[in-house]
Amino acid sequence: MPEIMELMESWESYTPISARRINESAAAKLLGLMNNDRRLPLHRWEYELREVITTSDFPNLFGFITEREILAAYRAAVPDWRKWVPTGTLPNFNQAEMHKVQGNDTRLPRVTEKGEYHVAPVSNAHYHRQVYKYGRQFDISWEATVNDILNAFDDMPERFAQAAIQTEAWEATGTYCSAAGPNVALFGAPIADVDGQNVTNTGVLPLTVANLQATMALMALQTDVNGRPLGIRGVHLVVPTSLEMQMLTILNSPLVQWTEVGAGAGIPVPTTNIIPRLGIQPHVDPNLEVMDLTATADTTWYLFADKAQGKAMQVDFLRGYETPEICMKASDKVAVGGGALLSPFSGDFATDNVFYRVRHCVGGTQLDPRYAYAQVAP
Repeated sequence: MPEIMELMESWESYTPISARRINESAAAKLLGLMNNDRRLPLHRWEYELREVITTSDFPNLFGFITEREILAAYRAAVPDWRKWVPTGTLPNFNQAEMHKVQGNDTRLPRVTEKGEYHVAPVSNAHYHRQVYKYGRQFDISWEATVNDILNAFDDMPERFAQAAIQTEAWEATGTYCSAAGPNVALFGAPIADVDGQNVTNTGVLPLTVANLQATMALMALQTDVNGRPLGIRGVHLVVPTSLEMQMLTILNSPLVQWTEVGAGAGIPVPTTNIIPRLGIQPHVDPNLEVMDLTATADTTWYLFADKAQGKAMQVDFLRGYETPEICMKASDKVAVGGGALLSPFSGDFATDNVFYRVRHCVGGTQLDPRYAYAQVAP
């Protein structure tokens, strides 16, 4: 057991597959052999596979093909959160500062004849950004390679890609939500921004046409540190799965019904629904009802300004490692007598396992609370 734990915790012999110089022709030949493009008889195909597996190039070639497949699967999936959450990169794992400068963008004062031009006060504050390392070890038993070398690896790239995609989505959700509801680092009544101004961006209104309009008005009336209205217009409506149908009904219905109270009983009156004309983008975050452990998780909804207007939050990646990285561990076994290294697919010395690892570096940051609003409906 100690030997196994040591192998699992030590990655000194792991090499990034992307760092290897792989011959495209050799990779194409291996892929063709694995797919049996030449339609070889079963015995001949099995013989050639076993012959290739005994060479030291096979794990590198296989890793090269696997990495290309995972990146294709990773890039083919465009997570919904990327449409409304800004992204960036950081050069390392250290905490970085994103500076926020206020001043010199307010109305210009009148200057009298021969009068002096005055300097406007400028203030400087900053937010903290940081990325973190996430990963998992995958191992394949030697018995699996013997029983069925191809099927044992069929869904590995998809699993790697899905693990990275889910990690990003969870990090994005966790930036604005927590187990206690809307993240207190971004939402409050009020919450202090880094510029020192108190901002109220949370309420208790249920999701209705009228309440959506009211919340949009509250966001549009948010002011900067100089008291200037931000006039937020383009917004993204984010809801849990339980509110999806209600959200789509509000955003897509051509008519809404109001009740006018006159001398007699109230009379329902249909009128045009202007919400569809406002360009509100609908989003469903399935992680909300998993991360939020409060009783109002299925009725809490969020509004975010468009990325072009302002950033309420941001998800960063480690620069140069924006996509998942796959590593493979070299075998530590040698043949008795000859001293030659055995095939890595014969397994390692202690466990007969073949080890792969996936790593992804990502981190979320709360920014300006003026560009977000949460309604925690009872």
